[in-house]
Amino acid sequence: MTANENAEQLQSIQRLVASEQFAVALEQLKSLLEEDADQPDVLYMTAVCHRYLRQWQEAQSYLDRLLLLAPEHGRGHQERGHLLRAQEMPGVALLSYQRACQINPALDASWRGQLEMAVQVGDDAQANQARHQLQRLQALPKPLIAVTDLLSQRKLLKAETLCRQFLQKVPRHVEAMRLLADIGIRLGAMDDAEFLLESAVLFEPDNQQVRIDYVQVLRKRQKFANALGQAKLLLDSAQDNPQFQSLYAIELMQTGDYTGALDYFDRVLARLPGDAITLTSRGHALKTSGQQQEAVESYRMALAGHPDHGEAYYSLANLKTYRFTAAEVNRMQQQEGGLSANPMSQVYLMFALGKAHEDLGEYSTAFNYYQRGNDLKRAQSGYDAQKMGVELQAQATFFSKDVFTSRADSGDPACDPIFIVGLPRAGSTLLEQILASHSLVDGTLELPNILSIAQSLRRRGQGEGSAEYPAIIADMSALELRELGEKYLAETAIHRQDAPYFIDKMPNNFRHIGLIKLILPNAKIIDARRHPMACCFSGYKQLFAEGQEFSYDLDDVGSYYRDYVTLMDHWQTVLPGDILQVNYEQVVGDLEGQVRRLLDYCGLPFEAQTLEFHDTERSVRTASSEQVRQPLYRDGLDQWRNFEAELQPLEAQLSDIIQRYEQSVA
Repeated sequence: MTANENAEQLQSIQRLVASEQFAVALEQLKSLLEEDADQPDVLYMTAVCHRYLRQWQEAQSYLDRLLLLAPEHGRGHQERGHLLRAQEMPGVALLSYQRACQINPALDASWRGQLEMAVQVGDDAQANQARHQLQRLQALPKPLIAVTDLLSQRKLLKAETLCRQFLQKVPRHVEAMRLLADIGIRLGAMDDAEFLLESAVLFEPDNQQVRIDYVQVLRKRQKFANALGQAKLLLDSAQDNPQFQSLYAIELMQTGDYTGALDYFDRVLARLPGDAITLTSRGHALKTSGQQQEAVESYRMALAGHPDHGEAYYSLANLKTYRFTAAEVNRMQQQEGGLSANPMSQVYLMFALGKAHEDLGEYSTAFNYYQRGNDLKRAQSGYDAQKMGVELQAQATFFSKDVFTSRADSGDPACDPIFIVGLPRAGSTLLEQILASHSLVDGTLELPNILSIAQSLRRRGQGEGSAEYPAIIADMSALELRELGEKYLAETAIHRQDAPYFIDKMPNNFRHIGLIKLILPNAKIIDARRHPMACCFSGYKQLFAEGQEFSYDLDDVGSYYRDYVTLMDHWQTVLPGDILQVNYEQVVGDLEGQVRRLLDYCGLPFEAQTLEFHDTERSVRTASSEQVRQPLYRDGLDQWRNFEAELQPLEAQLSDIIQRYEQSVA
């Protein structure tokens, strides 16, 4: 059956359901499931029919299958709420309605369900919130309700088209601008999102949600001083508002004022004692500033009153050096499968349990938890490995030697940036810490600026008659390329101090080395490498905040790694001598030799403190923050071998690349 035929049959079944012919609809749904048992919409409608027929167990069975397959299916959680309400279970029904609304705020029936269940269980605060949100939803123009619904289904291009059409008719509608900014953020169009929210704040300066969104997009763009200023305006409007105090604390943390951040987190806790989210954020501030034991205590305090707060368990695991007690492992296992209002809670819990069992040497059990966490996360992602492969191949196709030869005089000639690229968990944070220990180098962050420039070119290439990125670069003048280099240097200046050189360690920049060398021809580029199996598995068991969607499936990880190696081979061919590959194992085996090699490449004199990188005091925000504060050990090089049985398919997928790498570091 074709996709169109399948859609037509589903519409026919929907008409049967609307006319209450549930048994007939079920027969047709079962035939669809026989063809493909993993169709979310079919599973959803099957559950609906069983509920209307009062077949509770069957309805629950299909919902379980649906939500295992698609954990963020908003209508699936709504249907679970309906089912639990029908069985007179208002407390757990309320949780399902809350989760449905969190995933899809356009679900009118879920807000109504929340209101009804909250009244039944006597939760006046929740009832008032649901009533307020229901009124807000009913006041929205219908096109914007549709945009919100499309967003929850990740139909971003349809949502963008509909939202832009609405704004053409009502140009200053602030909620429409806010929604279009949200779409822009999801598509990586941060410039557009910032402009929209900046304009919306001017139109409605008292709109608190718009200003909160504006703060968050400024933070994503790493404009931390501006974000702090906007957060201060919110705080000034209501000094005792815990949400604004917390937001201000987070922005203080981003600017490096950890003392101020901790003070404001404590103010929030004075009003909301034991608040798990605040205690977890406080733990992050303590961890980033190097106060590990204090961070542990803050995470534990979060769990003391909220044992279902999965993020705190994962935050402990993500310290890398923390070991869970038997009692903590037992409490985590008790939370498995819990009906949490937070869709990420189970994901956090699975990764934390994976780490706990790995530390206990129970590798098969640990892998099972890592796999379950990744499966849940991948279902939320929508990553397309084939599409990524096409994008990376387009880089190699366009950026030939001739492109660089013909543009030899293009770009800004500054030598300041040192880019560290590669895959996450390949040792880039270690290389950054070594270089940042040098008196002539500023360590910064994983800067998003190159990705933002690439995304702006990609969106420009979507215009009628335009070539796609990167081919659109062929139509750009030398002046335009120089201006992009100047733009990068101006935007990143906020992260620098007084050193003449600075580091940008965004790993994904390997995709855009061609762009970098055209706009900043004298920039240094370091390719951080690690044994393919160690790198891939370390990424698989790491829950990234964003930007590494390939890491939630081992087959995707393997495909991405192959594409990465292929593209780096291309860059080495067309830019001979311009990129330094540094292998993690060789750094561990010969620290001084590799540090001298690294410094020579960067044109820096040797300084002894670069060998004592673990003593350098600076904030480190990546997953390796605690590891780079310790001397190097060989213990972690082959940890992946504990999972060799489970990783055999990945090892087979990368066998030739593994052999080549092992020969290069021998």
